[in-house]
Amino acid sequence: MSITVFLSFLLFTGFVGVFTYNKVKKNKHDSQDGYFLGGRSLTGGLIASSLILTNLSATSFVGMSAQSYTHNMSVMGWEVASGVTLIIIALLLVPRYLKQGITTIPDFLESRYDLSVKKFVTLLFLCQYVINILPTTLYAGAVVLGEIFDIQTLLGVSEFAAIAIISATIGVLGFFYAIYGGLKAVVIADTINGVGLIIGGLMIPVFGLMVLGGGSFSDGLHQIVTVAPEKLQSVGTSTDPLPFSTLFTGLLLVNLYYWGTDQSIIQRALGAKNLKEGQKGVILAGGIKVISPLFLIIPGIIAFHMFGADAGNPDTMYTRLVNEVLPKPLVGFFVAVMFGAILSTFNGVLNSSTTLFALNVYKPLFGHGKSDQELVAKGRVFGVLIAIIAVCIAPFIMFAPEGLFQYLQMVAGFFSVPIFTIVFVGYISKRVPAIAAKVALVVFVSSYAAMQLVFETPLHFLHQLAILFVVCTILMFVIGAFKPREQDYVMPINKDMDVTPWEFRFEASAIVLYMVLGAFIMFSDIGLMSDDPTLLQTYGFCGLIMLVGIFFRHLKRKQLQPEAEAS
Repeated sequence: MSITVFLSFLLFTGFVGVFTYNKVKKNKHDSQDGYFLGGRSLTGGLIASSLILTNLSATSFVGMSAQSYTHNMSVMGWEVASGVTLIIIALLLVPRYLKQGITTIPDFLESRYDLSVKKFVTLLFLCQYVINILPTTLYAGAVVLGEIFDIQTLLGVSEFAAIAIISATIGVLGFFYAIYGGLKAVVIADTINGVGLIIGGLMIPVFGLMVLGGGSFSDGLHQIVTVAPEKLQSVGTSTDPLPFSTLFTGLLLVNLYYWGTDQSIIQRALGAKNLKEGQKGVILAGGIKVISPLFLIIPGIIAFHMFGADAGNPDTMYTRLVNEVLPKPLVGFFVAVMFGAILSTFNGVLNSSTTLFALNVYKPLFGHGKSDQELVAKGRVFGVLIAIIAVCIAPFIMFAPEGLFQYLQMVAGFFSVPIFTIVFVGYISKRVPAIAAKVALVVFVSSYAAMQLVFETPLHFLHQLAILFVVCTILMFVIGAFKPREQDYVMPINKDMDVTPWEFRFEASAIVLYMVLGAFIMFSDIGLMSDDPTLLQTYGFCGLIMLVGIFFRHLKRKQLQPEAEAS
């Protein structure tokens, strides 16, 4: 391992830690909102950075690059389609959440249905976090960092010991950020790492194309466009990891669950200082997701051209590319921001787990009359326990059967869309009762389990989730028709929250949607793989017209504002 790589890694990681500590050391985190929601003081930039860093992890970089290395760009649908989802959430869900002033998604389920639905969903969240997300995040991060730094050789230990050491290191730092600093510390660290991750991530394809082109960026770009251009295809078929048709069915629902109801994600928006900042942050995150294939997926295409189709384990292609194309000081910087992304996912989920436990498990059972300080203390104790459990589980994943990791990801479908289904029906109806939510959860989970584990179903699992969503939604309304609530549900309002929407929300949303369209046009038969550039030129011209229109609309709005204030 190069000492330059190690020193640059330590320098940037240390800077993030010291900066975060100085920002939060004077803050009090002994209140419920102060600890769990950052004092409801988060601004748009902090929210966007934290959303992206919590979402991205070592598995995102390694896994997506591996899929583009072996297949094509179709996997980018997971990233680019999130831009559409985040706009829906910013315009429809975030205003509702902030108007209610909820701290956790199960809070809404209790208000809309009953306490038993809240408890059941809380347990689903906690099981997924403790058993699946936290240990696999630690394991994947340990594998990547261990390979780049060659920890096994450096310390003269076994692979198991190396993974255990790195997992424990990530766990301790995640514990520091999430348990002692609360959400505010998490998002401050995420903001710095977020900027570094985008800069560092974009360096990989830039330097990669330069190396591929023999020192010329344009020659490298020409090579990936003209040699094996089918690798740039984003419109996936049934044989690809993500068929294009799933973007309009189950993928949309999974994204709506993940970005709109998963506690570890939506908690950033719930901590917004007002609706304006919440919408800013979520829409900005949508824009970043649209460009993320440049640093998540394109490196896999570059690796295919540099190393060939049979260069070894696809999961190692990303780290191999990093080591070969980046100058040594930049390797250390990039590994530092990658470490930040790993840490962010871990501490973000850890903070959300303590929130769910303290407010939805401990408080209803034992916390009546307890102060906020006592609730935060119990949440911290729980956070310590699950951090230790995750660190202990992580190294043993290396002994699991080959298909276990994929199986664990498939298990996420057992509760993602089912939870979104009852949240969705809860918001669009006033009379559907709690029993309907309970029946729908049981029917959805059991039916999906049968499709995955018992029967051989030819449909893609995302299509299966879409069908079950429709069936269970209808089932809930049927139950509501025969056995409705005694009274219409009335959403509680938090009068302390400023729910004035962001005045540029529609313009910003239009830009993100146009970027989504452009991404799929560019990486398709009518884009880079076409000999006729007319469509891309037309797209660019229309985009310029749209930006000019938005600019003049902004000027007109500024001119009318004094008149409106005077009247």
